[in-house]
Amino acid sequence: MCVICGCSDDGNAKVTNLDTGDITVINSHHHSQHEHTHILSDGSAIAHSHHHESANIHSKVHSTTISLEADILAKNNLLAAQNRGWLKGRNILALNLMSSPGSGKTTLLTRTINDLKQKLEISVIEGDQETINDAKKIQETGCKVVQINTGTGCHLDAAMIEKGLEKLNPPLNSVVMIENVGNLVCPALFDLGESTKVVILSVTEGEDKPIKYPHIFRSSQVMILTKIDLLPYVQFDVQKCIEYARRVNPQIQIFQLSAMTGTGLNDWYDWLMSNG
Repeated sequence: MCVICGCSDDGNAKVTNLDTGDITVINSHHHSQHEHTHILSDGSAIAHSHHHESANIHSKVHSTTISLEADILAKNNLLAAQNRGWLKGRNILALNLMSSPGSGKTTLLTRTINDLKQKLEISVIEGDQETINDAKKIQETGCKVVQINTGTGCHLDAAMIEKGLEKLNPPLNSVVMIENVGNLVCPALFDLGESTKVVILSVTEGEDKPIKYPHIFRSSQVMILTKIDLLPYVQFDVQKCIEYARRVNPQIQIFQLSAMTGTGLNDWYDWLMSNG
């Protein structure tokens, strides 16, 4: 069990290259070995192995327990920094797209690729627990895509992205879209080496999501409010949602759009073109 987010470590992630059919297994993603060391009053130490990058080190000296919490994300952050350097050296804009399931990430992604394919080179790392369904939809646009299946894992991590980039081999001066596993908690905790975190929220979810799940909105540079064509049919206060988002992150940039009707897409495309 992952002590950061609670996802299971009993399965391995796999990367599928849809062009070649090649499948690569990543062993236990971020759940690698570490040790808990218990220091007893007589000076002896007992080490116990657990699955994760680092641990709480419990020191018991003269009946006093001192808990020292190590950075359990240290290895992930190191790999993320390496990914970021690799991407920057190739002038690649990498976006980490995060949202709840059903927010419209894949629909927005396929529409964006189709509309900009003559102007911007886009390739995709698609993250899901199981299936390659979304990756197939993206492949139909003609862009390069690799699928990462996390099994029981609830998020992508930097090691998965490192392997995904290796398989994807995106061209210089391009854009890589990373579609994270759908939830509003765990993906925000793991730096992938991306240039920008983008949180996607649909009007079908409720305007209070930014204050219910503040960390993902606080850590994102961009918020996209999707499915605005449904506003006449749902109870959703756009201004209140924006107010909540800026309460937790005053600097967040917000786009309102519909991938179905095309409303608001030009602002999103202008941002992509100016940053890509």
